[in-house]
Amino acid sequence: MCRIAAYLGRRETPLSSVVLEPEHSLLVQSYAPKEMMSGVVNADGFGCGWYAPEVDCEPAVYRSNAPMWADRSFASIAPKIRSRTVLAAVRSATPGLPAEESGVPPFASGPYLFAHNGAIKGFRRTAMRPLRDLLSDESYAGLLGVTDSETIFALLLDRIRAAGATIGDAGALAEATAATLGKVSAACEGLGTPATLNVGVSDGETTVFGRFSTEGPGNSLYWLEDGRAFPDVVVVASERFDDDPAWRQVPDRHLLVAGPAGVTLRPL
Repeated sequence: MCRIAAYLGRRETPLSSVVLEPEHSLLVQSYAPKEMMSGVVNADGFGCGWYAPEVDCEPAVYRSNAPMWADRSFASIAPKIRSRTVLAAVRSATPGLPAEESGVPPFASGPYLFAHNGAIKGFRRTAMRPLRDLLSDESYAGLLGVTDSETIFALLLDRIRAAGATIGDAGALAEATAATLGKVSAACEGLGTPATLNVGVSDGETTVFGRFSTEGPGNSLYWLEDGRAFPDVVVVASERFDDDPAWRQVPDRHLLVAGPAGVTLRPL
């Protein structure tokens, strides 16, 4: 399992304000998570992606297969980098999948960032080949590792391209995410393979999260809009950063779409 956090606002914020500084930050969730369904710590790497639109539309990504608490370089640069859109994650590698940088979220392609909190059970022996057989040549050629997360992202990219989505097109990004979750869950259910599929994707202007599980309630996922520590912005996280009563849980089998118009929820 992993823990994910995202920030989307009209004003820039230091990466550290999202990842390192809150009372129950992603850093704390790497060694003391409260709501993980499996695993104890998230010590198999971490990553942070952010956008610098004054440079170009493609995100910058810092990833490491070391625990977040052991990376002094990130702790040094995070307070000095600011962005309006951030997506970060800490990783607990699924048993059977390698703990290497190719499997560390967030993943990036073109203007898109992606992270997955969950697992497809026995992925390399069950759903890996059926799902990868569905990929276009372009998406298949872009694969670097063997994780379920990267495979889901590749499937999502195919659906984004098929929809002709443009940056900031919240509807198209939400539809592509819903279609991807539907395709992956249908394949897993057909194989009798349980899957937990909390995912987050951003194009820098819009961020979409899905909370989904094929069996029972999915992994925890919350959002905060105009909170005490984050006024006038939207924050999404696997676990609440603090005791602000404005935190709300994303319902199971729902999409959360955050953009300039605010937050909307829709069932999957």
